[in-house]
Amino acid sequence: MMEMYETHTHDVIVIGAGGAGLRVAIEVSAQGASVGLVCKSLLGKAHTVMAEGGIAAALANVDAGDDWETHFCDTMRGGKMLNNWRMAQLHAQEAPDRVKELERWGALFDRTKEGRIMQRAFGGHTWKRLCHVGDRTGLEMLRTLQDKGVHSGIDVYMECTITDILKDGDRVAGAMGYWRESGKFVVFPTKAIVLATGGIGKIYKVTSNSWEYTGDGQCLAYSAGAELIDMEAVQFHPTGMIWPPSVKGILVTEAVRGEGGILRNSEGQRFMEKYDPENMELSTRDVVARAIYTEVQEGRGSTHGGAYLDISHKDSEIVKRKLPSMYHQFMDFADIDITKAPMEVFPTTHYIMGGVRVEAETGRSTVPGLFAAGEVAGGMHGSNRLGGNSLSDLLVFGRRAGMGAAEYAKGVDAGSLKIDESQIELNEKELLAPFENTGGQNPYTIHQELQDIMQAYFGVFRTEERLQQGIEELAKLRVKASVLTIEGSRIYNPGWHLCRDLKSMLIVSEAIGRTALLRKESRGAHSRVDYPDSDNENWGKVNTVICKHGDEMKVDTSPLPEMPDELKRLFTEVK
Repeated sequence: MMEMYETHTHDVIVIGAGGAGLRVAIEVSAQGASVGLVCKSLLGKAHTVMAEGGIAAALANVDAGDDWETHFCDTMRGGKMLNNWRMAQLHAQEAPDRVKELERWGALFDRTKEGRIMQRAFGGHTWKRLCHVGDRTGLEMLRTLQDKGVHSGIDVYMECTITDILKDGDRVAGAMGYWRESGKFVVFPTKAIVLATGGIGKIYKVTSNSWEYTGDGQCLAYSAGAELIDMEAVQFHPTGMIWPPSVKGILVTEAVRGEGGILRNSEGQRFMEKYDPENMELSTRDVVARAIYTEVQEGRGSTHGGAYLDISHKDSEIVKRKLPSMYHQFMDFADIDITKAPMEVFPTTHYIMGGVRVEAETGRSTVPGLFAAGEVAGGMHGSNRLGGNSLSDLLVFGRRAGMGAAEYAKGVDAGSLKIDESQIELNEKELLAPFENTGGQNPYTIHQELQDIMQAYFGVFRTEERLQQGIEELAKLRVKASVLTIEGSRIYNPGWHLCRDLKSMLIVSEAIGRTALLRKESRGAHSRVDYPDSDNENWGKVNTVICKHGDEMKVDTSPLPEMPDELKRLFTEVK
């Protein structure tokens, strides 16, 4: 049976070629293991490029008072203490070395007068901590990692969608997928798999995320038996474009506020004074998103139903130099010169803090041989991520997951792994069903309905009644989506690709809905109107947990790991 398929065998397969996937693959290769990097899109077309503002690392180049302890405390406070403390500690301690390593590999950063890496202010960070390249930091990071990866001799499999993790008993034995161009199936026998597939934004109507972000990694992990944690924690970035409609949701980097941008309502008030008078526009993302949403709901919205973000009071040449992408983005898309007029912004679905439960040191999931790094992994950011922490997260835990996967693979005898071919047959049958079905649903219609449901019921503010309604709507949609019909062949068929993506999106949507209903408090990005306060005694001490139980989705809680006393003391010592 296996002879019927194209196969590529490696010690470790990395799924996803953004910042996390590339850093994983570089590390696996450095450890002497054979690695295959599989990506749904083209190499270099990853969502990491949308992380514009900078990489958070306590280098103390601009503010000498910065150190890892302060970064750790900022991250934990930003995540409302729901973070895996060990991940937050490792991240804060190792981020400076990872940034310097990136620089050694050829990354070009903006510089201080003394020639050191320049750092800027960002919401929730005590000090100026974000190492940046104008507002194109993610692009530079990806370019550097790609260069390093290609020169490390990594095998790259582009435009390949992974649809299933193949197992031998409890452990990982391979991955199955198809080439997007031809529709032909391909199998990757392997000892270990690292998920680095990013986020879930395409389940929402308004998102800063690109088309690849359909929750594939979360779904693959869940289907393979791994646990997902804190899926209710979806971050709505406070500033997405709102006008014109064709660009609704496209990110307006937090660097605009970091460089002195001011938020005003239709009455000209600088409204962040009401919501966080100390930090103003540099409050955490959850606070700013709720503030803008509230201003609009209460009738003080901008012309197109958002808020005004204004940086026109700054010197125009400095704005063009510090924020070149934003300048061109607004000129090209909205015909607005941001050096002369304000931008209109509104919250956009941006990032998920929840994801695959992993061990901090190695990125290992609860399934033997399955690892995860980057946005697909949960724990690091608690219930709200600070800006800039995503790029340093990719570097720190990409490296650690790479080391963990390579180490695990060394202990596995390839000859002992057996792929049960019935798994492949079953997956193939499921994938080809939409071609056979008659009278089924159009996948595009289902996707539109899903986005409408998620936007309406699981957005910035949530209530018990609306969450219940949303979950019922999702259940109805799942029944409709169980029979999908498409026309044409497997060659270059986006409708067929969407059929598979919908499986991931429906699972992720249900996970978000069920955990949002379960967590009866407001914490970070999870805002319950009916439970407006944080319940530190009960909910502040647990993760929500999702796992597969037969054909059912099981929802539970598990206690947060206990933080050691020497780290607890930092919260009283670090100002």
